[in-house]
Amino acid sequence: MNKKSTTPQPPRWAQTLLERITAAHLREEIQGDLDELFHKRALRYGYSRARWLYLIDILLLLHPRLWRPKAVPAFKSRYNTYPDDSQPAFLSLTMLRSYLKIAFRNLWKHKSFSFINVMGLSVGMSACFLIALYVHFELTYDAFHKKADRIYRLATDIKTTSETIHYGISSWAFAPNLKKEFPEVENFVRVSVKERLVRKGDLKFQENKTVFADSSLFSVFDFKLLKGDLQTALKEPMSVVVPEKTARKYFGNADPIGQTLLLGDEGVPAKVTGVMQDIPENSQIKGDLFVSMVSYTQHFNKGIDEDWGSFGTYSYLLLKPGVNPDALAQKFPSFLENHAGKMMREQQMFLTMVMEPLRNVYLYSTRPGEESGSMTNVSIFSAIGLFILLIACINFINLTTARSVDRAKEVGIRKAIGAAKWLLAQQFIGESVLICLIAFGCSLVLSTVSIPWFNTLSGKMISPGILNNLPFVGGLFVASLIIGCLAGAYPALMLSSFEPVIVLKGRFRGNASSVLVRKGLVTAQFVISTALIISTIVIYTQVDFMRSRDLGFSKDQMLVIKTQTGSKRDAFSAAIRGLNGVKSTAASSSIPGGWNPQAHTMIENKNGDMQIGNLDVYRVDFDFIPQFDLKIVAGRAFSANFRSDSTQALIINEAMTKALGYSTPQEAIGKKFDQWDRKGTIIGVLKDFHYKSLQETIKPLTFRAIDWWNGDLLSVKMAGRQVKETLVAIETQWKQKNPDRPFDYYFMDEFFDRQYRSDERFQTLFLNFAILAIFISCLGLLGLASYATVQRTKEIGVRKVLGASTGSIVGLLSKDFLKLVLLAFLIASPIAWYGMHRWLQNFAYQADIQWWVFVLAATLSITVAFVTISFQSIRAALMNPVTSLRSE
Repeated sequence: MNKKSTTPQPPRWAQTLLERITAAHLREEIQGDLDELFHKRALRYGYSRARWLYLIDILLLLHPRLWRPKAVPAFKSRYNTYPDDSQPAFLSLTMLRSYLKIAFRNLWKHKSFSFINVMGLSVGMSACFLIALYVHFELTYDAFHKKADRIYRLATDIKTTSETIHYGISSWAFAPNLKKEFPEVENFVRVSVKERLVRKGDLKFQENKTVFADSSLFSVFDFKLLKGDLQTALKEPMSVVVPEKTARKYFGNADPIGQTLLLGDEGVPAKVTGVMQDIPENSQIKGDLFVSMVSYTQHFNKGIDEDWGSFGTYSYLLLKPGVNPDALAQKFPSFLENHAGKMMREQQMFLTMVMEPLRNVYLYSTRPGEESGSMTNVSIFSAIGLFILLIACINFINLTTARSVDRAKEVGIRKAIGAAKWLLAQQFIGESVLICLIAFGCSLVLSTVSIPWFNTLSGKMISPGILNNLPFVGGLFVASLIIGCLAGAYPALMLSSFEPVIVLKGRFRGNASSVLVRKGLVTAQFVISTALIISTIVIYTQVDFMRSRDLGFSKDQMLVIKTQTGSKRDAFSAAIRGLNGVKSTAASSSIPGGWNPQAHTMIENKNGDMQIGNLDVYRVDFDFIPQFDLKIVAGRAFSANFRSDSTQALIINEAMTKALGYSTPQEAIGKKFDQWDRKGTIIGVLKDFHYKSLQETIKPLTFRAIDWWNGDLLSVKMAGRQVKETLVAIETQWKQKNPDRPFDYYFMDEFFDRQYRSDERFQTLFLNFAILAIFISCLGLLGLASYATVQRTKEIGVRKVLGASTGSIVGLLSKDFLKLVLLAFLIASPIAWYGMHRWLQNFAYQADIQWWVFVLAATLSITVAFVTISFQSIRAALMNPVTSLRSE
């Protein structure tokens, strides 16, 4: 009976794989060589390791030359050379080690060029990685909701006889009735963000993001409830769900469930029924605490959910699977006619309901919302990220091709002893990939260090750390391999194409076409860099224009305090008026830069008709207009000397007079108005002032005297330089008059400038990435200048001996590069002008793109380039000519 052989054999499945991937005429000899190696390794290293090495050898055979049935003739001996310049059938581990050794020797031999390549690529990869995080963050707003593709925000268009207003909000009655009447609607949720005083024992906070939401919040959206019941958490009146951070703020480590919070000035008790996970940063719906909607509709504003003409909530519809939203929207006009047709005709305000896909709201909707982004900015940063990576790749290509002369002899010798072109190209691409992998490792370190800084700069928690973005790290690794192959392809093909006879005879002097390519790539680099410089200057000019423009009102040394309405507000106001450092006080419901209500208003126009509009309203006391230094251009301001001003007077701005058709403000004085059940006449016209951001045009605005129940903002005009002392004195009075409320205040100038915070962040991010792009371009220019200087060392020595000055030598070495920079400026200028002109269209008030912007950009580009080049050229010009002439 035959015994089973005990001699170790290669894995059968690996042998089968080998048979499938190799050509028939090569298979026998390759398999014999590998089997021989396997047995030797099994004796030396053991059977397990030999199996792994066998598999690795097979994987190294994955090359197209081994698959072609007629690739090479069968070989007689492993050491024979082939008549058609083919190579041995596979890359052994020894050959691979040899390639790596050569690659590392070349990197070490030319340390400065290696450093420039690795530095440029790693900075470029890091910048691209950070931008990719930002772009992904912006594009995935609300993407964590599993049913996001079926959720729509219900918006409203209101058309009057004079205008059409596009709201992001809807009537309180819309969503519940849509759910009742249309089977296509699976569910709905209304969300309304308010300010509420919240107390717990001695703790008291003015929560600016108190969200009233329907009980279906957790059914429609995928906010994670850690404690409590999803279905009932917001079902009962005065039930509250708190995020984790709010729970810690009020309850510490204690269990919040069942605890009581006091809401509002009246201290209405509310029971905590749930604790939710902190909401992701990239969510439109954010809140400090969530209160059941029935608390608002049955207690704080009873009956509002039955008022079809009251708008103040964001409504979201969850459609059933397969429902066509366009077909559903076609049914809305008849729905509105049935429920609100009479109201619309009486008020001459016609409503249209619009459904916006949830995922489109943040980046694409132009309607007002709690939070909005800009697809334009996302596209700009995406382009910058690609441009920075492109500049880094151009550096690599330029420096590699520039050094081709140094490696020409190596290529010539290797081709003379039989190296094939494809194998040489493979080696050079491998070296390119190696550099990219080293740069990848460096970019991971740079990105890890930069993420906290980037979060601060963007004003958002884009990422907590690199370990939270492993898919992006994997993507960056794959990108580094692709970059290595693509960026190394041209240099590899060029180097491997050298003719050995010409090279070895010493007649090789480089390729004119490669020089032209290098110049073209340098020009492309500086086209991008110069365009970024011009764009950065324009963006800075626009942001500075918005911050420094005369707004038409006084905001300096103005303190704004959130207080109560009525007698308590008036008592506190009277108490602080006598303090040193307090010049005056004024109460209002709104201030410039903040929220203001809109009211259905009828005003007599030029034709004598009562023109209807939904107008912005400021409810102010008699001291507001003089305190904010608003200019009266016709009529008068409110005055305590006229009792009717409290109930029968209205003041409008110049934009309102133009909308009414009056040629002069004076014509509007004495005209009739009807607004929110208050009728009377116009007593004054104010000069237009910017009560909103400069991104918006000045719209019609109305002023009316406050009622006792509104006007919870108290503006305090401070005098002198003792601001801190005055603030302490005001706080002391506050604690005496309002012991149950926190002292919540802000300064008017800082508050108004918050509107430009997103533009300032965009400006800062753009500037930083533009600097990185310029830095990488200069690295490449430094490398090329260094190489050009080395190549012309003997020429510089001869010129010095013949009497050339340092300045003339610097000019000689610099002029060719500076010509390319100047050409880049000429190409970049119209491109940058067009791009920035398009960007400025997002602003209602724009800074002009002045001629000096281009002069400054050209000066900066040429100066930076010249300083970069001079670093090497001046050192070469100052070198002793004897040393220069001995260098070769």
